[in-house]
Amino acid sequence: MAHMANLEPMMDQQEPANLTKPPAKKRGRAAQPKEPKPPKPPKVPKAPKPPKDPNAPKAKPGPKPKKGTEAQTDDKQGKIDESFKKVKRKVDRFKGMSEEEVMKKTLPDLLEYNLDYVIIGINPGLMAAYIGRWFPGPGNHFWKCLFLSGFTEEQLNHMHDTTLPVKYKMGFTNMVARATPGSKDLSSKELREGGKILVEKLKNYKPLIAVFNGKCIYEMFCREMFGKKPKKLEFGLQPHKIPDCDVALYLMPSSSARCAQFPRAQDKVHFYIKLRELRDQLRGVQKSTDIEEIDYRFNLQLAKEDAKRMAIKEEQYDPGYEDAYGGAYTDGGPAPSQTNGHCTFSSGENAAAEGAQEATTSLTADGQLPDGQWMTQSFADQIPDIGSGPKDGSV
Repeated sequence: MAHMANLEPMMDQQEPANLTKPPAKKRGRAAQPKEPKPPKPPKVPKAPKPPKDPNAPKAKPGPKPKKGTEAQTDDKQGKIDESFKKVKRKVDRFKGMSEEEVMKKTLPDLLEYNLDYVIIGINPGLMAAYIGRWFPGPGNHFWKCLFLSGFTEEQLNHMHDTTLPVKYKMGFTNMVARATPGSKDLSSKELREGGKILVEKLKNYKPLIAVFNGKCIYEMFCREMFGKKPKKLEFGLQPHKIPDCDVALYLMPSSSARCAQFPRAQDKVHFYIKLRELRDQLRGVQKSTDIEEIDYRFNLQLAKEDAKRMAIKEEQYDPGYEDAYGGAYTDGGPAPSQTNGHCTFSSGENAAAEGAQEATTSLTADGQLPDGQWMTQSFADQIPDIGSGPKDGSV
């Protein structure tokens, strides 16, 4: 007990020592005092609205006004609207020249007298006017079709356009000389005047065939030349004729890759081949029989007729076909019996009697049928019955 009494004074002495410990240090920077915010400006009272005029007409309710794009504060992200749309990167197609400057250029005609073909377009595109060459677009099928159809011996491009009138007797011209981004930019007045100028060119240079590159250009030409569009247009030689002019009019698909009816170059080669054949026909050149184009279209009626002819050929080819049926299909009466080395075909009035006699045909000594006879007994009848005992009763 005395020992416990001594502990209590010691604990009383230690308690004040624990209370006098310094406070623990806080980690990090010391907090800086906040700057006082500037006072807000006083609100300006709104002006009173003018009184409504009771006699004024009531306005019709219109669309709701769009919210104005107010400046957003730095601490808030602005909403995505039309101002955030991606800006397309501009491609410098004409090396610093604007479209307005390119439209002032033009594409010269490549014409000579007495050409075989004159390729006619609506008007020059911007790239053709800028370069000064015919069909310069990389997706245009004109030069590829020339090579695939046999017009040229090698694959050419727009840089060879000036050699075509001399080497291949092929020229180029347009209905309207002004360059535009598209044919829709042309006015009806320009098309009307361009049609008259085109007719004067054809009468002057007198080519053999005027080739219209696409239905659109030919429809415009017919509307301005004949006063109306043709009701039905088909590719190839056209029935229309220019007055006081012997030039043949030929329509072929547009060489542009955007031609929806013929999107590939190989789809248009057929019409280039037919163009060459028309030139040979008009020039009186005899067609070569070494290479000939074949039409592979399927006709069910022709196929049935061919099958019928083939069946008749097979019947006539078989020498014993009619004899096997007793001369039922012969016109000249009974025919003599014939043999093909294995079977004998008999005919005539006694065909039925001979068939009855053949039913009793007997086997030869070696168990084989005589040469030239049918076997009328089934194989099952020739198998001996081994299940039963001998017929004579012998063991």
